[in-house]
Amino acid sequence: MTIHTLLQGKKIMVTGAARGLGLGFAQAIAKAGATVVMADILTELVEQEAKQLQQQGLGVHAVGLDLSQPESIRSAVQFAADTLNGLDGLVNCAALASGVGGKDLMQYDPDLWDRVMTVNVKGTWLMVQACVPYLKQSGAAKIINVASDTALWGAPKLMAYVASKGAIISMTRSMARELGEFNICVNTISPGLTLVEATEYVPQERHDLYVTGRAIQRQQHPQDLNGTALYLLSELASFVTGQNIPVNGGFVFN
Repeated sequence: MTIHTLLQGKKIMVTGAARGLGLGFAQAIAKAGATVVMADILTELVEQEAKQLQQQGLGVHAVGLDLSQPESIRSAVQFAADTLNGLDGLVNCAALASGVGGKDLMQYDPDLWDRVMTVNVKGTWLMVQACVPYLKQSGAAKIINVASDTALWGAPKLMAYVASKGAIISMTRSMARELGEFNICVNTISPGLTLVEATEYVPQERHDLYVTGRAIQRQQHPQDLNGTALYLLSELASFVTGQNIPVNGGFVFN
């Protein structure tokens, strides 16, 4: 088994796949031999990115997805299951992450709080709910929910996002308990501050805090997460479930 055959024949859906971490996951998963449906609210962009990956000979497809709309979730999952003829894995990477910080708990906008929770928590739950009937049929399915190490160290002035990612970690454990009888593994990856479009608004001082606080003192890039994701989606991780794996260069530890 090599990295190019690690997920050979697998059928995987990746949300938030138009850019950033999600795009990196989709490309790495396809290069490992899987067929991938890339889903994102940025429909035109995700279709463009899928076309570029198709030109590289990778088996990918694109679909629009709005996690705030249950019907959009059901439709996107149906498209993925029909296009791939089933599902073996789901990577929940889509989240509301831009423009959600900068205010402390006394100033935070309640409406923004609700939007973050609707997309990041409820949307993730509904994605899993919609995919489970297909994942059950796989016999050895894998789910990765992408959280954040901000929930592990309590990042200030980012309360709704931190709370939503803490909920993802806790929700993943309950999902693992409930889905274990179907041999479905559910785990969380918690990235550190990563250089992607969604973090361009983050102040330089926060970037500096991460770099100097890491055991491996450098910036984090999307590709730093791919190895962990491929492992958790593969047969190598078939007895790993309910776990949270921080991938952040040692900024915080489990």
